[in-house]
Amino acid sequence: MSTTIPQIRSDARSFQLRVFGCQMNFYDGELMRASLMARGYTEVASSDQADVVLFHTCSVREGAEERVHGLLGELRRAKRERPDLVIGVIGCMADREGRELFDREPHVDIVCGSRHFPQLDSFIDRVMGGEERVCELGEAHSAVDLPVRDLSGRPAHWSAHVAVMRGCDLNCTYCIVPSVRGRVESRPLVEIVDEVKRLVDQGVTEVHLLGQTVDSYGRDLPSGERPSLARLLDELAAIDDLMRLRMITLHPSYIDADLANAMARSPQFMRFLPVPLQAGSDRVLKLMKRGYNTSLYRKRIDLLRDRMPDLELISDWIVGFPGETSEDYLESERMLCEIGFLQSYVFQYSPRPGTRAYEIQDNVPAEIKKERNNRLLALQRKVAYAKSPGLVGQTTSTMLEQGAKRHGGHWSGRTTTGHPVVVPDQPGYDAGMQLAIELVEHDGRSLIGKALGEPRRGQPHTRIAPPETVVPEAPTGFTV
Repeated sequence: MSTTIPQIRSDARSFQLRVFGCQMNFYDGELMRASLMARGYTEVASSDQADVVLFHTCSVREGAEERVHGLLGELRRAKRERPDLVIGVIGCMADREGRELFDREPHVDIVCGSRHFPQLDSFIDRVMGGEERVCELGEAHSAVDLPVRDLSGRPAHWSAHVAVMRGCDLNCTYCIVPSVRGRVESRPLVEIVDEVKRLVDQGVTEVHLLGQTVDSYGRDLPSGERPSLARLLDELAAIDDLMRLRMITLHPSYIDADLANAMARSPQFMRFLPVPLQAGSDRVLKLMKRGYNTSLYRKRIDLLRDRMPDLELISDWIVGFPGETSEDYLESERMLCEIGFLQSYVFQYSPRPGTRAYEIQDNVPAEIKKERNNRLLALQRKVAYAKSPGLVGQTTSTMLEQGAKRHGGHWSGRTTTGHPVVVPDQPGYDAGMQLAIELVEHDGRSLIGKALGEPRRGQPHTRIAPPETVVPEAPTGFTV
């Protein structure tokens, strides 16, 4: 989202924050923004206007890191001309590269790991006070999330993210997350519920529950009164004006009957669920150390669909993992068709220093990775487009999201199972409203819906000066 930034006062410190990567990074960016604004900082759109320039980074792919290095390089001249300019690198890239960042980018002042950004304002003060460099990495002495979140760093919007846990206790051989974000740290259930209630009071109608493995929520807490994602869903069910609930991202190993039952009885849960498979070959899954094979994955999906026959699924895939053969790749195609994913994100394997897979020869040629990437995307497109026409004649609901790009005078949204739909605009319609519809047509790409009544409205949006944000890099994937 992009808005006009107010002009700064000459006596006020200013900052520019650029965020890259996943939804968790953007959520954390909102926390940083709120903290700095509470200290009297004003956000500006350009580094030329800023006293402090901050990059909140991603390390999942090499390209994301190199983009940040490129942007840092562009600031060398600005630092020479304005020695008081403070430049900080935050998050996964800071954790992975550590003090080496200072060697490559000597004009950087702050290297701040993923669990230390709550102290970012004090790090800036230290640099402005004369400390040459600040580097804080690894585990922190206190939890990242405060008991009560300051909501002033987020834009007024009908959709919001809420972190329920951080980190990951798994050890997938290709993944840098556990080493840069640390092990699982779950938030107390009461704090999450309170945050969602306050967001709904500000006009939020859709919440995305975030976690690296969101369905592992609570497993690190004391066993006496250990919460679970299932219990959290039940607690959130009582919030009347919360209309839609999504979760990002699940791991098959943590899915159980309690969670499936809670999803099925939740009045808000959107039956459009990311459960990444990553590969269709048991041999490759073992090399990835994913903790399951295709048989176990099928059992978990069968458990979910037994409770929710209309559930649609989203998967991530990695093609070209070291040692992946043509037959291994074809197993991924077969599993995509068998499970019938509605949406997939496909990534070409990228070696990441610090992972176990980095020690294995990256022996699948780049052109083969690209070919498999394109083939899997094309297959996903075919599978998805074959699903939607069969829904014509059904009744469902959608949330009005934005103006439809290919249908003038229409709103776009998704059905409760994630299928794209457009509905004709009517006076009074606004983003974030929920609308009961009948699916009356499929135009070859989208479902066409007809309103079955007045839309359901939430609370009026609380208008906070919305920040300027950087659009995340879109994954090389397929979105219907």
